Amino acid sequence: MEMWLTTIAVILITAISMVWHVRRGGPREGASPPAAGRTCPRCGTAVPRGAQSCPSCRVPLQAYELVLAPVAAAGSESAPQGALHAMVRADVCVGCGACVSACPVPGAIRLEGKLAVVDKGLCQGHGECVKACPVNGILLTSGAAVQRVEAPDLDIHFQSNVPGLYIVGELGGRGLIKNAVNEGRIAVEHIASQSDRERGGDTRMLDVVVVGSGPAGLSAGLEALRSGLRYAVLEQGDLSDTIFRYPRHKLLLAEPVRMPMYGDLWVADASKESLLKVWHGIIERTGLQVRTGHRVSSLAPIEGGFVIEAGDAPLRARRVVLAMGRRGNPRRLGVPGEDLPKVFYDIVEMEEFAGRRVLVVGGGDSAVESAVGLANQAGTEVTLSYRGDAFARIKERNRAKIEAERARGRVHVLLRSQVREIRPECVVLELDGRPHILPNDHVIVRIGGDPPFAFLKQVGVRIVTKEVALGPPSGSAAGETIAHA
Repeated sequence: MEMWLTTIAVILITAISMVWHVRRGGPREGASPPAAGRTCPRCGTAVPRGAQSCPSCRVPLQAYELVLAPVAAAGSESAPQGALHAMVRADVCVGCGACVSACPVPGAIRLEGKLAVVDKGLCQGHGECVKACPVNGILLTSGAAVQRVEAPDLDIHFQSNVPGLYIVGELGGRGLIKNAVNEGRIAVEHIASQSDRERGGDTRMLDVVVVGSGPAGLSAGLEALRSGLRYAVLEQGDLSDTIFRYPRHKLLLAEPVRMPMYGDLWVADASKESLLKVWHGIIERTGLQVRTGHRVSSLAPIEGGFVIEAGDAPLRARRVVLAMGRRGNPRRLGVPGEDLPKVFYDIVEMEEFAGRRVLVVGGGDSAVESAVGLANQAGTEVTLSYRGDAFARIKERNRAKIEAERARGRVHVLLRSQVREIRPECVVLELDGRPHILPNDHVIVRIGGDPPFAFLKQVGVRIVTKEVALGPPSGSAAGETIAHA
């Protein structure tokens, strides 16, 4: 009898231990994550309705909106659900307001902060906003209100289908500072939880290499430092590059976001110079080591990890966190003054350039779309410089738009021109073989670059199309304007 009682007691203790371990460790690897908003994707704790973060592990739920979004079936479209109406692609909209001016129904489409928003109750599906949008960010649909976002296929730890390779921040599909900081931290927390049982062996192999020193990379590096991991943070340029390459004129956070080892980061309506001081302050205060001038040229899996070619000598690491941004490596002009703060390689907040003298450089669709969008801003003087004789590589729709703006006198087109020097107060062009001085406040360079998705696919990362419900994300900060997805 005593033996039976002992056996039952052992079974009960074992069962209780297993339940405790499962609840403590969260969902097992490979398991389908529970739906966001009902249970925490990471630890499985029930989350009260309307809560912005998990009451147990404190992870912000907004970080998982794209990860948990369903993958769109190949060739499928949303099933018809109502009348034809306009739909704004939030990942494309630049907030230029051209759609608002073109809409014949007052209030059917309006600007809310940096984003055009459609009132489905007023929209009559005229399509004038679709024609007016310079970046092709609006479509007509009768289906579900979702936006389709091309993104790497990631799990709840932001690990890709390549084991040990994590992708965070803008490259993962979302560009908000808050999301980027949280994703970098969450990824390295998972890496740290794995590294304890991997210690030993090859001491020359790092625990993690973080590629990029923007918001996601900085957060990932700080969490690696806090966790005692052997780490390296690689930046292809210098720290100022990560700030000045942002496509926004000003940066802000509507609410503070917690940085590992630093505390609350709160950037309110700051210039890039101000944010750069904050970046340097975080690094000096924490002692984080960032290796600048280290551009990753190749990344290859090896037994037990990866080999990373960057700089003079290759690095080997068990895990890699890619936090290098979504815009890739923009092609540069190679002229004096190109590193001035007035130079941008992308643009997503055109209203900040109202009343300014802006030069757009390039002859492709992205350059033309930027020039047309800027021309819609009050008082903006827009010049488009292209070295060719004509715009031979653009869509007919964009050709019609640029010719219309040129005829109205809202865009001054300089064909057969090249930038020779950028100065704080002007730009020196070569026009038809002769020097031409153009008074100028800002330069937008849109001459192409190396897209990061090509690099990801080469490494073996699976790229999928996610269907994300339109509307304000749960717990999102309406004022945050660091970047679109």
